[in-house]
Amino acid sequence: MIRKLKKNKGLFFILPWIIGFLWFQLYPFVKSFYYSFTNYTMLNEPKFVGLTNYIRLLTSDLEFWPSMKVTATYALIVVPCKLAFALFIAMLLNMKIKGIGLFRTLYYLPSILGGSIAIAVVWKILFMRNGAINNLLGMIGIGPVDWIGSPKTALGTICVLSVWQFGSSMVLFLAALKQVPQSLYEAAIIDGAGRVQRFFKITLPMITPILFFNLIMQMINALQEFTSAFVITGGGPMKSTYVLGMKLYTDAFQYYKMGYASALSWIMFVLIICLTMLVFRSSSAWVYYEDGGEF
Repeated sequence: MIRKLKKNKGLFFILPWIIGFLWFQLYPFVKSFYYSFTNYTMLNEPKFVGLTNYIRLLTSDLEFWPSMKVTATYALIVVPCKLAFALFIAMLLNMKIKGIGLFRTLYYLPSILGGSIAIAVVWKILFMRNGAINNLLGMIGIGPVDWIGSPKTALGTICVLSVWQFGSSMVLFLAALKQVPQSLYEAAIIDGAGRVQRFFKITLPMITPILFFNLIMQMINALQEFTSAFVITGGGPMKSTYVLGMKLYTDAFQYYKMGYASALSWIMFVLIICLTMLVFRSSSAWVYYEDGGEF
């Protein structure tokens, strides 16, 4: 009996997580798949309608494809800019200078705070027509810019907020940079390689596994964007920031079309899976593993 208890001790400790996963993740996941084939508004019993929700989304919903375009544009701007900026800062923080630990902490703070509602509200206040950003621009003679009120600049404004949250990617890049053998740099310097050559021939290839991981994670996050679009612009102006996450929220919690919103969530899920698989398939051509392994 005691021996059995010892064997099951690990299961006992992990039981709360298992219960939470089954009840709060797996059950809603499966249930949403069922609801996606129904007409369900929370006020009535789900009525099975087959593929109607999916067909309507893909063929007759006037908001779906524009929302898909906005989401794709957002991801294409945010993901490469965030990765490039995170790598640049990581390389700076990899230098041996006095007080580097403090600088690393300060640069990571935006990632701790950036995803919160409070920071999104602060961002909105900063970029209002009479906000601090326009006040600073006015001091150098530049007129006020309608950052969040113009379709031309609204999406860019929320993109900047997302890029500002580069800390998690930066930390991973920094860890990867520290693993690059210094002997490679020494040999390259002896051969006469400059900084740019050393970066593209040594640094970048050696950190491609972390670059690959960051690319996957940031792509998934970008395609699920909601908070900044909801808080800062509300999806406007003129639907210029109406990402798929905003459309899903509107259909589900404003129009109470839960079945329809579930279908949209599954389209988003399939889209993310397909793009992730595409990146995985391409990894063999550009991701370098020191031991020769691959996914």
